[in-house]
Amino acid sequence: MLEIRRIPLLDYREGLALQDELAAERARDAIPDTLVLLEHPSVLTAGRGTPRDLDLDALGLPVHRVPRGGDLTWHGPGQLVGYWIRRLEGRDRDLHLHLRRIESALIAAVARFGVEGTRREGLTGVWVGARKIASVGVGVRNWVTRHGFGLNREVDPARWGGFRPCGLDGETMSDLARLAPGGAPSRAELEDAVAEAFTTISEGPSAPGDHPS
Repeated sequence: MLEIRRIPLLDYREGLALQDELAAERARDAIPDTLVLLEHPSVLTAGRGTPRDLDLDALGLPVHRVPRGGDLTWHGPGQLVGYWIRRLEGRDRDLHLHLRRIESALIAAVARFGVEGTRREGLTGVWVGARKIASVGVGVRNWVTRHGFGLNREVDPARWGGFRPCGLDGETMSDLARLAPGGAPSRAELEDAVAEAFTTISEGPSAPGDHPS
C-alpha cells in the first residue's frame, strides 16, 4: 500500500521536519510507505556531491545542506517535488534499485503527456533527449528512505542561472511546458499521473529497467 499526501506549498525547512516525522513513523510501522507531493518556495539544496568550497552564500537564495545523494539543485514554484518515505526490506534493500524505481515511475508519469523520458548512463534523473526534466536524490537511514525527486512542470529558465544544477550547465534543464506537445499539464493533472505511476510501481512487479546495470 502507498499513501499519497498532497500539500500545496511548504517551506523547505518544514519539509525536512515532515520527512523526519514520517520516516520515524514508517520505521515503527505506524504508517505505510508514503509519497508526499508538494511545492517549495524558491530554495537551493546541496547534497553530498556539492563541492565543499562552493560559495553558497553568493547564490542569492536560501541554501540547505541535506543528507541526500547528488549535487546542488533548485526547488521552487512550477516544480513538483516528491518525497518517497519507504521502508526497504528484503531484496529491496538496494538504494540503486530504489533510484531506478523513482526514475521508472517518473518516465511513466510524463508519458501520459506525450513526453518520452529516458535515463542517461552514469547519471540519475529523467531526460528528454539532451534536456533534463527531473532530478533525483535520496537518503536512507535505518533502511527508511527520505527525499526523492523534483519534476519540472513549468519553470522560469532563469531559476537555473548562476549555478550548475546537478553539476550540469543551466541550459541543460527544461520542463514539461517546453517539451510536452500540449504544453504544461496543470499541477493537479501532473500529481494524478505521478501518484498513479508510483502506486503501480510500489504494488506491482519490478518495471523493465528498474535494476541497475
